[in-house]
Amino acid sequence: MTEVNEPLDVDLDRVWTGVAARVWCPAPSPAERLVGWLLRSPGLARALVVTPSLMLGWLVASCVVLIAGIAATAGTGTPYVALLAPAIAAAGIAYAYGPGIDPAWELSQSLPVSDRMVLLVRALAVFGLNAALGLIASAVSGVAVAVTFGWLVPMTAVCALALAGATLARSANVGVAAGMAGWAITVLAGRALTGTFTAAVTTSSLVLPYLAVTAGCVALVLYATRVPGGAR
Repeated sequence: MTEVNEPLDVDLDRVWTGVAARVWCPAPSPAERLVGWLLRSPGLARALVVTPSLMLGWLVASCVVLIAGIAATAGTGTPYVALLAPAIAAAGIAYAYGPGIDPAWELSQSLPVSDRMVLLVRALAVFGLNAALGLIASAVSGVAVAVTFGWLVPMTAVCALALAGATLARSANVGVAAGMAGWAITVLAGRALTGTFTAAVTTSSLVLPYLAVTAGCVALVLYATRVPGGAR
């Protein structure tokens, strides 16, 4: 009597995909678990901790630049930290968004939360961290209080400009270029008008233009990250 082997009703490809996912998916780090608990979203926590400008290498590079600014300030008296901090933050904000360079870009497209929420959480985290590093560096360099806090408003405007460039062009490199160019033009224009490089961070009459640029760029970011009609 010949036995007939009937095929098992098992999708081996699906089983292997599940096994591979368990093997290759990295376990959440303590920091990621903490962020996930705070945000109530493990997927959003993973998207945040893999932000390129929050990686250890990027943070070390930012600290090295700020330390060099502290040394230059001590040697020349020019508050280079106040001039470098907005540029560093703008580059970090631009790299909070970008298909092709962001390891979590595909993940962000499949999260139950919107792309806009992912971008907002990342941008706030990058901005807050860079602001804290800049304030510490400014305090260590011993510059005047007006200069220590004066760059926060222009930093907000430059970051908004960089983020708007990145989201509209869908390229972090374009965002970095927009932020750097905008800040360089502002600093050089202040130098030409007043004779000092610090005019961009100490002139109170520039506060309203900075806020206007920030509002306009935020509106562009919201427009660029809108959900098309009929889509999730």
